[in-house]
Amino acid sequence: MAAMRKPPPSSESRAGSLPLVGGVLALDFCNTSSGRSTERHLEHLHGADDIVAWAQHTMLLDEARAAKLRVRVVRESAVAQALLRRALHLRDAIYRLNAALAQHAVPTQADMDALAHEHAACLAKGQLATHDGAFGWTWDIDAAPVEAVLGPIAASAMTLLTQADHARLKQCSGHQCGWLFLDVSKSNKRRWCEMEVCGNRAKQKRLRGRAASALPKVDV
Repeated sequence: MAAMRKPPPSSESRAGSLPLVGGVLALDFCNTSSGRSTERHLEHLHGADDIVAWAQHTMLLDEARAAKLRVRVVRESAVAQALLRRALHLRDAIYRLNAALAQHAVPTQADMDALAHEHAACLAKGQLATHDGAFGWTWDIDAAPVEAVLGPIAASAMTLLTQADHARLKQCSGHQCGWLFLDVSKSNKRRWCEMEVCGNRAKQKRLRGRAASALPKVDV
């Protein structure tokens, strides 16, 4: 078995408070990392406890189920290691798939296979159930703790891949950001994950550039 890949300690985790701007669960999961392959890479999933915090933050897990899983990952290293390893593998595959689509490129078969494999593995431990006339997959947090988190994420990614309008799948234009989102604006011209963050940074950079270019040249 390959050794578990741990994310670099590039930042303190904000997994439990990150802005949820992706539009769908799978993209919000991708956005637990930013600035990939840059000197400003930020990673928020350093351990299984960060994944639990994110899952509760997104309401993927309610408070009671999150508390149960938090105890499991503290007491059982095998559960914690499996959750972190599989979560990062799934996240990276979903990110590469959708980043490719956002750039009008063809995703790799390896990433499609990785998503399909995790989706199938989760469904194998899930149960098709009905609630208030609606059907969906559920997972027992005690019997399938890893799948209870990754199952809904994989399902969201599969729906995004097979049913969404990929012309509305965007990647933030912010410098060293790279967050992904579905553009639901009427004009389909959204450029930023958040206008208040990356949009304003770009605006300030443009203003500084204009101010610098307007300065008189001094001969020396």
